[in-house]
Amino acid sequence: MAIVIPVAIEGMRIANRAGVVAQRKSVAVRLAENQLNDLIVTGNWQYAQRSGTFGEDWPGYRWKLLNENWGQDVMRLISIEVTYEVQNREYSVLLSTVVPPTTN
Repeated sequence: MAIVIPVAIEGMRIANRAGVVAQRKSVAVRLAENQLNDLIVTGNWQYAQRSGTFGEDWPGYRWKLLNENWGQDVMRLISIEVTYEVQNREYSVLLSTVVPPTTN
């Protein structure tokens, strides 16, 4: 019993973390998609702040905007990285798309 119980508890802890990570990753993907779409539709990706939070509605989730050249084309690669924490470990998701250098 002294050997089995700690192993079983550790297995339950790992399974719990995996479930929480999956749930929070799903939320992070939706938040990243919404933030990326908003920045592109409004054109704010060109001059908006480069990082932030999602406010009181989504505590613990942070985002960062990455804006870089896309190969040899004139297009820009715009990426949003959303980070979140589960059991004192940081996880992140990254969504990217390409846009023309200026929007009207």
